Amino acid sequence: MKDMAYKMNIAGLDRALPLCPISDKLMIGAFVIFGDPELTTACAKELLARCPEHDVLITAESKGIPLVCEMARLNGNERYVLARKAPKLYMKDVVSVEVRSITTDHKQTLCLDGKDAEYMKGKRVVIVDDVISTGESLRALEMLVERAGGNIVGRMAILAEGDATMRDDIIYLEKLPLFDSNGKPID
Repeated sequence: MKDMAYKMNIAGLDRALPLCPISDKLMIGAFVIFGDPELTTACAKELLARCPEHDVLITAESKGIPLVCEMARLNGNERYVLARKAPKLYMKDVVSVEVRSITTDHKQTLCLDGKDAEYMKGKRVVIVDDVISTGESLRALEMLVERAGGNIVGRMAILAEGDATMRDDIIYLEKLPLFDSNGKPID
């Protein structure tokens, strides 16, 4: 099979996203900002221009990390919160939830350090991700923020894919279509 890609403009930059099959009939455009600081910074600036007032930014490990780090840096935030895929030795009083994402073939756990949960308590929180598709990772982050006592004031992503494009509670820069097995965008 020939390598296929979907060309799109994101935050003023042209990129080609490799198409990856997730079933016999469906493919997704693989959007990865790792190793692309130009795109990361451009997207962070665009999202911050649309971002509601907040006290804390949170993302899930791992593809959202460069984005939330750059957003926090540009916004002058002292810190951001990261939900880990597994508890680490340094984490105490861990808060966790299960999640199933379109890009993984099994359930995952998202964990929040107790100190981060305490930090979010009573604060305005914006959830940040690279791509929102099924909304499962978003739901898991929402549950973590709620368990920590944070107040969700925004949900942001660089790209919205599939059903996420129909949601009015997500702020995103561009729509990413799903693709059939021939690489044709599905409306």
